[in-house]
Amino acid sequence: MYSRDAGLSEGRAGAVCFPNDAADVAFAITACRRHGVPFVARGSGTGLAGGATPLDDALVIVTTRMNRVVGVDRHQRRAWVEPGVLNLDLTRSVTQFGLHYAPDPSSQQACSIGGNVGTNAGGPHCLASGTTTAHVLAVEAVTPTGDTVTLGGEVPDTPGYDLRGAFVGSEGTLGITTKVLVRLQPNPPVVRTLLLDFESIDAAAATVSGIIAVGILPAALEMMDAEITRAVEDFVGAGYPRDAEAVLLVELDGLEGGVDEQVRSVERIGHEHGARSVRVARDETERQLLWKGRKSAFGAIARIAPDYYLHDAVVPRTKLVDVLRDVYDIATRFDLTMMNVFHAGDGNLHPLIVFDRRIAGTWERVYDAGTAILETCLAAGGVLSGEHGIGVEKRDLMSQYFSPADLAAQGRLVDAFDPDGLANPHKVLPAGSRCGEAGANRPVPQGAWI
Repeated sequence: MYSRDAGLSEGRAGAVCFPNDAADVAFAITACRRHGVPFVARGSGTGLAGGATPLDDALVIVTTRMNRVVGVDRHQRRAWVEPGVLNLDLTRSVTQFGLHYAPDPSSQQACSIGGNVGTNAGGPHCLASGTTTAHVLAVEAVTPTGDTVTLGGEVPDTPGYDLRGAFVGSEGTLGITTKVLVRLQPNPPVVRTLLLDFESIDAAAATVSGIIAVGILPAALEMMDAEITRAVEDFVGAGYPRDAEAVLLVELDGLEGGVDEQVRSVERIGHEHGARSVRVARDETERQLLWKGRKSAFGAIARIAPDYYLHDAVVPRTKLVDVLRDVYDIATRFDLTMMNVFHAGDGNLHPLIVFDRRIAGTWERVYDAGTAILETCLAAGGVLSGEHGIGVEKRDLMSQYFSPADLAAQGRLVDAFDPDGLANPHKVLPAGSRCGEAGANRPVPQGAWI
């Protein structure tokens, strides 16, 4: 179980430990350093890039027992939480104060705050609210040298270098999170969720651009193609039209008068671009059902095949349609079933390859198709990840985006935190990027892929 996360890379855990607090984490890291043993932080194991996959028989330090909401300051709208707190549980714990935690990955019922910090996770509502880094004021962490430090602070602009910003999204290569000071958002007075369906991807994408062009910034703006829409509807029964080529899920929030005006604008823009229907959720129950459909997308495909491979590259909104055409062409070229669900507002694609690894030769085709998709997104002016991180599965494509000097600068930062090269080795940066990493010149262990 601890040899992998939810991605497809697989390693082997040398041992697994379950710390209860920061002192336990520091003890484990100090022991690893004394004996030259690599270590990997692991939360709920929902990562999708192999970031929590242990290589070199690493010690897996699992933070699930560190799951307390330590304290909530409802007046300052912030809370100290431990890394094992589940994303959705954090919001549930502050609902009584009229607050919520904005980043909401699709796996929010299972993913942990520590893991969210590690990959700078986002979710459907990051369009207006921003990803995890915008909602983390401070991080208490144990560095790879065994020191417990606090990066950032309770004041808005802590003096000194923004090491908090560097730590969020570092995927366990700079240390292990032991506590997080998160920013909380007030619940909006009015929320409206709309479902629009279209006869073509082009029409749905044009509607996305039209909504943004008139100055509306929805709380969320999601698109699903025909294949995933049918799969979700068969799985959840959310009321999605099974004959649509694409659907948009648009959420608007704010004061009632402004939201009502935006709803009318979205309805108009949708119809101008060919929407067959525009449906506004009648009540909270229907709204939650629509979102359950969207957030069940990855679970729904289990009815189709036992395995899936998922990326999260980001492309400019203006390139969405062109890139999607290329993605479908790649699926045809490699004879694979491909579905697409994505955060359309910020161009964060989630191409989903559905397959059965038990069929000989399938995994090789899946991996090659995934690489081709990422290269297509980069060629369109995109980036490798919007929220899943790099881990091991995208690591070797980093050199296609960053120059050698860029990678060396990042490597020197990691060296400063991790002089022994023991913190989540062989992740994020390709081999040769780190001067001081003890394992920088070691080959990646064989069998790191399945």
